[in-house]
Amino acid sequence: MTDLTKLTLAEARDGLAKGDFTSRELTQQHVDVMEKGRELNSFIVETTDIALDMAHKADEMIRAGRGTGMTGIPIAVKDLFCTKDVHSCAASHILDGFKPKYESTVTANLWQDGAVMLGKTNMDEFAMGSSNETSYYGPVNNPWRATKEDGSLSENNYVPGGSSGGSVAAVAGHLALAATGSDTGGSIRQPAAFTGLVGLKPTYGRCSRWGMIAFASSLDQAGPITKTVRDAAIMMESMASYDDKDSTSVNRNVPNYEHALTGDIRGMKIGIPKEYHMDGMPQEIEKLWQEGIEWMKAAGAEIIDISLPHTKYALPTYYIVAPAEASSNLARYDGVKYGLRVEGDGLSGMYKNTRAAGFGDEVKRRIFIGTYVLSAGYYDAYYLKAQKIRTLIAQDFAKAYEKVDVILTPTAPSPAFAMGEKSNDPIAMYLNDIFTVPASLAGLPAISVPAGLSADALPLGLQLIGRAFDEETMLRAADVLEHAAGYTAQPKIWWGEK
Repeated sequence: MTDLTKLTLAEARDGLAKGDFTSRELTQQHVDVMEKGRELNSFIVETTDIALDMAHKADEMIRAGRGTGMTGIPIAVKDLFCTKDVHSCAASHILDGFKPKYESTVTANLWQDGAVMLGKTNMDEFAMGSSNETSYYGPVNNPWRATKEDGSLSENNYVPGGSSGGSVAAVAGHLALAATGSDTGGSIRQPAAFTGLVGLKPTYGRCSRWGMIAFASSLDQAGPITKTVRDAAIMMESMASYDDKDSTSVNRNVPNYEHALTGDIRGMKIGIPKEYHMDGMPQEIEKLWQEGIEWMKAAGAEIIDISLPHTKYALPTYYIVAPAEASSNLARYDGVKYGLRVEGDGLSGMYKNTRAAGFGDEVKRRIFIGTYVLSAGYYDAYYLKAQKIRTLIAQDFAKAYEKVDVILTPTAPSPAFAMGEKSNDPIAMYLNDIFTVPASLAGLPAISVPAGLSADALPLGLQLIGRAFDEETMLRAADVLEHAAGYTAQPKIWWGEK
């Protein structure tokens, strides 16, 4: 049989509808590849039996004419989405053994549409990281490795980006057709750029946060990680919904995003922010960005220079707001009701021992930062000031969208880097989010599209940022960008059975 794992989601959907293969056949092939790809460490939990049962039910839906775009599609689920009776721990030791008795709204939407769950993917602990090296279950290996001058692959493992590193590794390595991710400051887009995939962060409030293990509540947003823009549009329609269980969910109709992919952006106004020309940015990133501008211009778009003057404050603002919210959200993990418990001298001792043993170094670092900026005497100086700057950043975007329809920028300031290269330098790690954080602070939709390769033959991405709740225009531009880039590169298999 044809290798079905190399299909796009759209191709698999069409093949299932025509009866070229069944969901069970499609799922079984991905299960086989998943088992061979364990060296990537992309999954924390493999749910093979559940997947095959879901595939059988999906085949029945298709035969009965009740299929949707996601029916029968085997996907991976980031481990911070609670899945009923399946281990869900956000890659943290403190939630060891936690099997929720409820389903997140996003995954419930996908299962209702007939999608198939292959397993729960590895991630940076509580989504805190840009390299997927902070997981209690060990780092995820990027399916991509640098290519040396003689054409051979580097012996070094490379990071897949974070925090959705397991999700992108699963899709890039063809262990899953697509995956759910979550984006707080770039955790869908940056890893997608590092692995040659499409990563879409919707408008804040478009996808329900109910049943997602929280990091920073005013920033977290679920989104799809896929092989193509069309795949992202299909999956996004299934994931998005209004949810009265989430007070930040916005009650708006979910459009047919695939219909937005007309291939025509003539007259569309594309903004190019001067502040994203960063000092020290690699020449290959700058060159790719310029190529992206030329591709959009050739497609009939109008290129307009814009200014987002508060961009330089985005990263420090984010690393005050996000840790502050994390310190509050993570206070609930104390060893009393669920997960890890380490006994100590009385209740206070148990709290201290449990949290000391249960949280990793990066999570502790952010809890300390967040608790500090929220403490008496520092709240006004740091947290309140950061919230004011966040408002100014959002106003910058609102002003820009008076003149443009979407904004084009690089996704990340570098290609994937070697494992351990930045682990001991938190500031260098945080700088990976420099191009993705502003859209997150403003709550805007953004998408990363694979657009080229670095000098070492590692993937590079370009980012499009859209108006709030105007994912259609952003996807239309991303579809054109994708086709203009003509990106077809795939990683050379170095893991498992060659």
